[in-house]
Amino acid sequence: MKNEVTKQIRVYGIVQGVGFRPTVSRHAATHQIRGSVSNKGPYVEIFAQGPEEAVDGFISDIENKPPKRAAILKMNIEPIEEAEDFTEFAIIESEKTKGEIFVSPDIAICDECKEEMFDPKNRRYLHPFINCTCCGPRLTILDALPYDRERTSMKEFPMCPDCAKEYHDPATRRYDAQPVCCNECGPEVYLIGREERGRDAIIYTRRTIAEGGIVAIKGIGGFHLCCDATNEEAVKRLRELKKRPAKPFAVMAKDLESVKRECLVSEEQEKILTGHQKPILLLDKKEDGEETLCESIAPGNPKVGVMLPYAPVQLLLFTYDDGIRMPSFLVMTSGNTSGAPICREDKEAIQELSRLCDCMLSHNRKIRIRADDSVMDFYKNEPYMIRRSRGYAPLPTMVQMLWKGQVLATGGELKNTFCIGVDGRFYPSPYVGDLEDLRTVEALKETIGRMETLLEVEPKVVACDLHPKYNATVVAEELGLPVLKIQHHFAHILSCMAENDCEDPVIGVSFDGTGYGTDGTIWGGEILRCDYNGFERLGSIKPFWQVGGDLSAKEGWRIAGSLLYEELQDKEKTVEWMKQLELCTEPEAKVLVTMTGRHLNAVRSTSAGRLFDGVSAILGIREKSTFEGEASTALEFAAEAYEKTMQHPYEPLMLKPFTETAEDRLILNTGELVKNLAKKRLAGEDAGQLAYEFHQELARQIISAALTASHQTGIRKVALSGGVFQNRLLLRLVEEGLVKQGLITLHHHLIPPNDGGLSLGQAAYAMAYLQKHEIK
Repeated sequence: MKNEVTKQIRVYGIVQGVGFRPTVSRHAATHQIRGSVSNKGPYVEIFAQGPEEAVDGFISDIENKPPKRAAILKMNIEPIEEAEDFTEFAIIESEKTKGEIFVSPDIAICDECKEEMFDPKNRRYLHPFINCTCCGPRLTILDALPYDRERTSMKEFPMCPDCAKEYHDPATRRYDAQPVCCNECGPEVYLIGREERGRDAIIYTRRTIAEGGIVAIKGIGGFHLCCDATNEEAVKRLRELKKRPAKPFAVMAKDLESVKRECLVSEEQEKILTGHQKPILLLDKKEDGEETLCESIAPGNPKVGVMLPYAPVQLLLFTYDDGIRMPSFLVMTSGNTSGAPICREDKEAIQELSRLCDCMLSHNRKIRIRADDSVMDFYKNEPYMIRRSRGYAPLPTMVQMLWKGQVLATGGELKNTFCIGVDGRFYPSPYVGDLEDLRTVEALKETIGRMETLLEVEPKVVACDLHPKYNATVVAEELGLPVLKIQHHFAHILSCMAENDCEDPVIGVSFDGTGYGTDGTIWGGEILRCDYNGFERLGSIKPFWQVGGDLSAKEGWRIAGSLLYEELQDKEKTVEWMKQLELCTEPEAKVLVTMTGRHLNAVRSTSAGRLFDGVSAILGIREKSTFEGEASTALEFAAEAYEKTMQHPYEPLMLKPFTETAEDRLILNTGELVKNLAKKRLAGEDAGQLAYEFHQELARQIISAALTASHQTGIRKVALSGGVFQNRLLLRLVEEGLVKQGLITLHHHLIPPNDGGLSLGQAAYAMAYLQKHEIK
């Protein structure tokens, strides 16, 4: 035909499982374009034939009017000189092609599907698995790419004629939607070990919750344990059964209005709450809220973790046509025993959850990859990720460096994630869990295998933590690949650098609980000079003897005693101070001081996490922790509460920032800070004020150390990472102080500062290593 052109368009990004091909087909119809569209795995390939003006308009619509959940990262457009003559525009069978791959995370139910689900005239009325091209499961049902039904766990559910008609009709919202189904042909919910199925199973589950019971519910990425979050007795019972005395429970709210009655919600937080990812958001409780939530949800905590329903079955828990009155908030906590991975199959649920609940609502759509809920805080009105999983994983972090190769990183021991690196793209996995439990180790191995298959990678090298006894290290060593062992705190800083696409060397402030040091001691409060090739330890908090093995991480009074003895160097005085501060009994104090003095069951430590625990105990805020971070977060909350009452700017202590030692690095003056706080507490000063004083003075010492390191090295960028920087007060005080000194700061955003982000840093190091070393 005259004046016609044919162009080949390749679209890269999140273009699988988001209705990209149907949208392209509709744009083709609008512009009367002939040609084809197909998934190639790494990209969508389009051939467009027609008048040049129409083809250009078609390409513009693809770029500017993609599906809601798509993310176009790049488009390659090439003219085809000798093209075949197309007679129509067709979606053609997907083909497998090597190249860049982007897997869509699971997508929360969209408003259109929600409306249909509650419309009694709609054929999908109250359908627990309603979805369309804009929403529904993706990663968790995926076997392989390209993303087509036969490569998902939906292949077990043949479409009925009505669903098939919608699937093949370009005019419908379910055109080419792979998980499409209805009440006639889709998966079915049922109660494990009981006869109830479908509607009867949902009604029984709702009644159990309404009457104060506990239920296990299989969702998109695994099981939750659920009960009425407004029923103190039910929540306390769940705590007893799960052996979780104080750690906050996440709650699911019926709707945004319910959240706003209980919590402060900014405009940006509202967008995240109601968006298509729907993580758990850590929100500040309203002081004048309606107090619907019972105290046992988050005891002594000014925040509560809240999410909105993202799976159809979760909406049905709140709203159904059975006349049962349901609460506006439900506890929705991970369905597992402490330390184990989230359950995803009936067999696991029977073994692990049956003793924790009164009934179990399951379904017969298989979960291929576990995906726990993501947890997000906010810092300066921007997202600040605490746990990155459902809705976000495995979206890649991308860097500008022209790296080439394929690597795997197995992450840390706690809050484990792994990361696969392909050239300049790094794919962090969904949250796996704590590897102290062998079930979680098996889950890690399985998920690594599945993700390698999805991303079509064969890593040349595997990176892991330096600690020789970590299970993550053992997993790495079993893979039969060359192993790179990377120091824990160095990996934290590389993680921050990679997330911020920073190529320059940085001063790294890496503060957390525990990491194996290159000298065999415990590190945790470190000032490092870092680039992708290596690091130098420039400073740390003052070392102390960490006594008591694993108990020291749970009993802050032990750390307090060790810190005090380190400064006082007087057994009797230390025991007397410990008695007066009511840290423990006199016999316990004497034993601890003796062990510290003789270095019995003790290791030299610069753990910032344990420093926080010790100060929390000295100030009488928390002497012991029942979960990781309990004492240190309580210290933070006390400091933040005091800051709100301050009438005038705080006057800093002005201790010397560093202490004189024989060490070959800067030593922060944290020992004198601890002694000073203890003196003031013994003198009766307010614990909240002293908690704030601790944060302020520690921040000042960190700033002084970073500034000194900057003068020594000429480096002007400072990266802040490690679990201690989940503490937003410390992060703000340090960051604002560094900026005042003219330094550039990097902090995390959508990669956690804690060990959940460790694997990204390990993978970045491994990729940089590959560029300079030949691996056979």
